[in-house]
Parts: sequence; structure tokens; C-alpha cells
Amino acid sequence: MRRRVKWIAGATVMCVVGAAGGLAGCGTPAEKGTNAPAMAASAAPASQGVVRITAPTGSNLTTLDPSQWGPQILVDQGTIMEGLFGYNQQNQIVPKLCAGYTLSKDGLTWTFQIRRDARWANGQPVTAYDFYYAYMRQLAPSNPNGQLWLSVLNVVKNAYAYHAGTVPLSQLGLKVLGPYTLQITTSVPHYILGDLAEAGSMPINEQVAKAHPTDWFMPPYFVSDAPFTVKSFTPNGTLVLVHNSKHVGHPGEVNEGNAQEIDVVPGTSVPVEDFMANKADVVEVGTPSDLQYVKTHPALLAQLHKAPDYAVTYLQYDNSAVPSPLTNPLVRQAIGEAIQRAPIVQDVLGGMAGTTTTFSVPGWPTAKYERGLPENVAQARALLAKAGYPGGKGFPTLYLYAEVPSSNPHLVPVAEAVAQELQQNLGIRTKIEQLNSTQWGNLTYGGPQKGIQPGYNVAVGGTNDLDPASLNLGGDQGVYWPGTYGYSLAFVQHVLPWYNTPYDPASIQKYGDPNNPDMGVTWSQWAPLVKTAQADIAYLNRWTAEQPAAWRKIMDPPGSPSLTQQWNQIVQQFKQAKTAAAKHAAWVQAWKFVAPYSEGSGGGGINTGSLDAQVYWDQHESNDVRNWRMWQAEYQNSPDMFSSAATAAKLMTQLIQQGYTIPLYYAETYYLERTGITGAQPNPWSWGGFYQMQYLSVR
Repeated sequence: MRRRVKWIAGATVMCVVGAAGGLAGCGTPAEKGTNAPAMAASAAPASQGVVRITAPTGSNLTTLDPSQWGPQILVDQGTIMEGLFGYNQQNQIVPKLCAGYTLSKDGLTWTFQIRRDARWANGQPVTAYDFYYAYMRQLAPSNPNGQLWLSVLNVVKNAYAYHAGTVPLSQLGLKVLGPYTLQITTSVPHYILGDLAEAGSMPINEQVAKAHPTDWFMPPYFVSDAPFTVKSFTPNGTLVLVHNSKHVGHPGEVNEGNAQEIDVVPGTSVPVEDFMANKADVVEVGTPSDLQYVKTHPALLAQLHKAPDYAVTYLQYDNSAVPSPLTNPLVRQAIGEAIQRAPIVQDVLGGMAGTTTTFSVPGWPTAKYERGLPENVAQARALLAKAGYPGGKGFPTLYLYAEVPSSNPHLVPVAEAVAQELQQNLGIRTKIEQLNSTQWGNLTYGGPQKGIQPGYNVAVGGTNDLDPASLNLGGDQGVYWPGTYGYSLAFVQHVLPWYNTPYDPASIQKYGDPNNPDMGVTWSQWAPLVKTAQADIAYLNRWTAEQPAAWRKIMDPPGSPSLTQQWNQIVQQFKQAKTAAAKHAAWVQAWKFVAPYSEGSGGGGINTGSLDAQVYWDQHESNDVRNWRMWQAEYQNSPDMFSSAATAAKLMTQLIQQGYTIPLYYAETYYLERTGITGAQPNPWSWGGFYQMQYLSVR
């Protein structure tokens, strides 16, 4: 059964490969402005070791629960929670609670030793049981909110199957071998150290969490194993952190700065004014107009810094189910070659970005392998004419989708600039549609959506962590979903209902309605599902056996339960059920195992692991699509961070040159850090803002 993959959003970081294949440097040293005299209103350093730093505007902290992905990544991983591994000040992966580890010869089993001197803020030792408790809390089949993709659980053997209730605990790739020994087994060889630095991979004090199951992360209950602990917290308001005296740090690493208190305050739309008024000590400069203001005021310029962010903004084929000229690759290539990036970066973004024609940034491992489309307006016009639309004659209105300015202030202006260039260079008329955050997220990170007209989405690609899956910076997002890049119009129209209804309507007619509590309570009602499951499993087993050996190991990992075993586990639950409700629940589980259903109430994603979805996918995909899917699986399941960079780049090169993705620029973060304060780290991963606040220092 194919491995579930994480969706990715937001920003990314530039990393340089070291001589041993590790990270010689992720990002570059912050660039500081001139040493002009500081303005009196903004020159005084934070007093008594207190630093005030802003959360991302519009993404204030809603919870500190690390299992709920969101802006809490800014403090959960490393600042108030410490895991086996974390990031240093150069965004490199370094050991934190890990005293050492071994990896089995087959590359599947990681055995970690936990430092025996690590303590919670209440003085209790941090043990393997705390990690195991945190992970099982997310994995519990009874926990519908478990977001496994945001942690190492995304790659743990049978994690998704256990969460779905289709395999027993004994087949889960998690074990505690002793108080200070944790063992993690993956389905396939996979680099997991970056995953272990994610917020969702942090341990939780089991005793405290069980005593206060709904608000264990709130003062006065929360206990930290990291450099800081929580003094006070108001959801969507201010978070006050104080130094944790019980934190000992990892030998040989810089573990923290000297700040004694950190106040994480909600960001506003006027960060520079807040900085000048001494309302905050570290703020992000978010707009070109603010940047120009800072650059023309020497006192502020002296406190201005720049750090890599490198979220790649691009035009994303929008997967419309409506017939259009965009199904012709010549048209998509013409659009890709007609875009001129420098005016967008300079005139729209005020120079706060760098142009790119690939899904890589300077120094990124795939940069030397990836090949984008050239900027060539004359050739673009020739391609469009060859496709039958000389000068844009007869070409229908092209739609450009962008997230509303209140959520992302840059995307609509970028869409407007692209629209102007397409009109000037190709004679193509456009219409810009603004989408709210949920709609834009579904279009960017999901499959075909209802109501979408032919065109492109102004999307942002990035990554959550240092994982092989990050190699393409999110540009291969569409390969995860059937009906996105490389599919026929008939295919897209067939799968469209999968994404836009909780349960596929055609499957309801065939198998019954999961919302009907009377369905599945008798074995005779299972008959349609049983018949299809048997046929689908037989087909998928044959299809898998026909693939190259290297791919078979990824699609059907050794030691994982077979599709038949997973199906039989569900049937056994039905047979053991004592009530009609329990029998119905088992039937719904079987329904989801067989048929497509939407995983989010707002649409967007589907259960790509359902048998019917896999069969239709395999039967109707082109050779190109099959290669893309397998290349993606191959590089994502690499045993180290960058060994499959060439494979990852091969995938993106084809997507770019066929015009499904058109990279425009990568971003840069500018921020103000008050004189006397050091250690602020702009978050180079998803969500932006600042992270790793434990390194803040006051002179």
C-alpha cells in the first residue's frame, strides 16, 4: 500500500551539502546594514534580560499542543519543548536529548539512546516513555485529530494503518526498549533526523498530561524539558516564556542564549512602527514600503538584517475539469517562457526576493541538476501560434487564482503583474479570482476543485523540515493527487467528486451510505465491499509485481501487512463487534478502505490509499505520470538527506518544462533586531515568523 505523504506549505530554507553529505550550512549569516547612529526611540536594549518578539501577523498562537500543526511550531520545537534532535543557529540538525543512536543494516530501524541527565522543569527525568506517550496520543484510532504528517510518525512503519485501526499495536514501528531507549522502525529506508526536530515529535510529560488531559500545556500545569518554560499564555494573545533552570543542554552544542524572559507578542500590520515605539524588540519587515522606509532612515538601517527564507512562489496548473487550450503542452510552455521575472521582483516585491526558473535556490542540492524553461518572449509567441492562437487570437480568458491580501499581501499583486505580462507578451486576457485561505489551500495542496476555471494558481511551495521530501520545495505537490499534473480531461472529470464530497457519490450508490447507521450491521450488507476488495487487491498485487524491483520495495515494503491482511483485520473487527453501532463502525472503516472519500470537510485532499482510487489511478495514468509518482516515492524514501537530489530534480525538470509549474521567485526575510539583542532566527520553514527563540541573547 502506498505510503501516505505530508502536504507542505509555506516557506523553506537554503542548505549547503557538507563533504560528508550532511549540512555544511543551512541559510547564510544575517546581513546587517550600516553602522549609522541608532535612533533614540529604538536604540535601548531590552532591560533585565527580557526580549519581546513578534509572532507572524495573522497567525497568532492558538495552542501549544504540538500535535496540532500551526504557528505553535515557532515555540514548541526547541524553545519550550526539546526532542531527540533540533536545529542550531545555522539551521543544521544537531542532537538535543539524543545521547547516540544506531541504524540497522537494512536502514529501517533506528535505536536512540536518551540522555540520562535530561529533566523536566518539575525535576522528573525525561524518558523514552514520554516520547512513546506523546506519539501514541496522536496515533490512537480514537483520536480523529491526530495529524501524523507533521512529525516522525509520518514515516513510522504502519503508523497510518494503526491510526485507521487496520493493524494491531504489535505491528506498529514504535517500541520502548528501556527507560532511556526508544526504537523507531520505518516502512522503507528513510532519513528521519529532520522529522525528529518537528514540533509533533516532541515528548510530553505523561504524568502531567494524564492529570490535565485538555489543558496540560497551559500554566500552571505545563512542564518543559527545553531552555524555556511557560509563565503565562493567552490563546491568540501574548505568550510569556521564562528560563528553565532545570535544562542542562547537550554537551558540545550551543543550547541557549542568555535571555531570561521572552515575550512572544501578536504581530500587527505596522511592525516598523511597533519597533520604533519600543513595543517589540524583534520584528519582521513584511512589505516593500516598510523596507524602503527602513533603508532611508539610518538609525533603523543599522538594526536591519536579512536572512534566507526561499519560499518559491510559482504559477501552478489549476487542475480544472473544464476543457481549455491549457491541455496542449505548447500553450503551457508558451506561458512559461513569456513570464519575465525581474520586473515582478523589483516593481511588485521591492527587491525582497530573487528570480528563479527552477524549484531551487542558490546552494540548494537540486540546483545543479534542475533545468527550467528559458525566458524567451519571441519563442513563446511562436509556440502559441503553433498551438493555433497567434497573438492570442481566439484564446479564451485565462483565470489566475491568488490568496486574498489579508492572508498573503503579495500574491494578488503578483497575479496582476503576470496578467499584464501575458497580455503584453502573448495577447492573452486574464481574470483574477481571489480565494480565501481555505480555498487557496485546497487548490494549492489538493486535487481538482469544483468551480475552478482553466488557468493557474499563484502558489507557494516550501517545506516543514529537513526531510528528503523537502528536496523539491513543494513544487511536486500535484504529483500526490490523481487528476492534477499530466492527466486527461476525462480522468480529471472522473475524480472530481472524490475531492469535493465527504464520500464519493458513485461509491455510495455502489456500496451504501456511511452516514446511514443501519448500514453494515449484517454481513449481507458487506457483500458489495467484499467483492470489490477481493478484485481490487488481486489487481494491485499483479500491478505491483510488474514494476521494477526498486519500486516494489517502496510500494510494498517488506514486513508490512499486506492489503489482504489489512482487509481481514477490519472484517475481524466486525465479527467481534457486540453491538449494531460497532458493526456499523467496522463497515464504515471497510468502506473507507475500499472507496474514495474526502479527508477534509472543506475538500482538497482524498484518501489516496483507498483500493478503488489506487486501481483507477494505476489503470488510467500515463507513463509520464507513473514515472513521476515513482521518482517522487524514490527520492522521498532516501536513507539520507540529499542522496537522491538528481532524481528529485529530474521530476521537477519535467514538470517545469511541460508547463505544469512555472517558478517565479524565492523570498528573503528582512527583520529589525534591536541593538544589544542577538540570536533572532527567522523561521526558514513553513509559517514564517521567528523560531528557535532559545538562542536569543541580550548584551
